[in-house]
Amino acid sequence: MKGRNRRKRWIVVLLSAVLAVLACLLLTAVSIISFSEKDETRPADTAIVLGASVYDNSPSPVFRERINHAVELYDDGTVEAIIMTGGVGEGNIRSEADIAREYAQQQGVPEDAICIEERSGITEENLRYAKQLMDGQGWDTALVVSDPLHMKRAMLYAEDLGMEAYSSPTPTTLYRSWKAKLPFLAREEIYYIGYRVVRLFSSSK
Repeated sequence: MKGRNRRKRWIVVLLSAVLAVLACLLLTAVSIISFSEKDETRPADTAIVLGASVYDNSPSPVFRERINHAVELYDDGTVEAIIMTGGVGEGNIRSEADIAREYAQQQGVPEDAICIEERSGITEENLRYAKQLMDGQGWDTALVVSDPLHMKRAMLYAEDLGMEAYSSPTPTTLYRSWKAKLPFLAREEIYYIGYRVVRLFSSSK
């Protein structure tokens, strides 16, 4: 009888844990989707374009739309400069940032209005090294440019870096159908929750 009761208690504990995890995933997904619809675009010193893949010395379609948005922000006078981010990916010779700069120049952005950082490999590094460029240039404010579902995690990084940054998701994102969005959302959930856990333990030390 005691053994049966013990098994029941463990089953209840296990089910409770599973439900808690599912609830956490659901709430995180809702918050990421909700934040993706938030557009804080306003006048700022610079736009920071978060890096993405490049193919054959050209931006990937996803990266291209991020750059296009930053170019529009520059053209309409919302920002005075653009920071391209991203290092040299596996199998590439040139950095993501360098290829992005070349593409933006082809769209008419002058070379002296573009800064690049070529050391980063992940989103957090994109923003950390971009902030170093901002500090060196004496820039105080930035618009962070990426795909909408990427923005919640990116803005959390920016906040932790002490940046005065605002979300400016690209309106022409290629992640439009749920077939395209779901894998991106799942990845963002994992990275976002993982970072929050690491952040929690780091702050408790």
